[in-house]
Amino acid sequence: MADQPAGSAVWNATVLTLFPGMFPGSLGQSLAGKALESGKWRLETLDIREFARDKHRSVDDTPFGGGAGMVMRPDVLDRAIRAAHRPERRLIYLSPRGRLLTQDWVAELSNAAGLTLVCGRFEGVDERVLAANAAEEMSVGDYVLSGGEPAALVLIDACVRLLPGVMGNDQTATEESFTDGLLEYPHYTRPALWRDAEEREWAVPEVLVSGHHERVKAWRRAEAERLTRERRPDLWSRYRGS
Repeated sequence: MADQPAGSAVWNATVLTLFPGMFPGSLGQSLAGKALESGKWRLETLDIREFARDKHRSVDDTPFGGGAGMVMRPDVLDRAIRAAHRPERRLIYLSPRGRLLTQDWVAELSNAAGLTLVCGRFEGVDERVLAANAAEEMSVGDYVLSGGEPAALVLIDACVRLLPGVMGNDQTATEESFTDGLLEYPHYTRPALWRDAEEREWAVPEVLVSGHHERVKAWRRAEAERLTRERRPDLWSRYRGS
């Protein structure tokens, strides 16, 4: 990884996990991977098991009150958090019960000094360690994963691509889905007339090859509104009310 000039600020992501081998994963490829290699951001992983103190490196135990599954112990996880977390960063526990991740929140987090991410496993983590460390909770959607690691990959990827110099064209970030409350408009490229496997002809919308920039801009806006209205009535309702 490239060295940074003295005094420069680098966005940092520290991931607490039972499976450090899952990182960098997809973050080592494409835009995020190039940015990681060039030192535009840093990634650190800590194995939570390293903070267990028994010979079996136990990190979980049965839940009080009964029930299926196991719960991550507060003492072990607290030691890991205290070893990794820095007060200037955001401490986030990846959880399906957390606040839903949005593009606005991604933009906010990408402007922070960095993130410390806690990846849960089993039935979750002891509630007390979250309260003691004032951890925020974040969800990537209304579904359940086997652990927090895939969600951490999603969150980091979304933040890294907004860091200065990561995307080649800064305009890209301003025209994407959710940036202005709408889904993104459709895209087309060459050939202008394409035949599919059934020999049906598909032409690019005429406005896009007209060379009339204002008409193109208006068409894209209208298409973004149409797609949002048809596919995400929840977003459309918020957009109309804003």
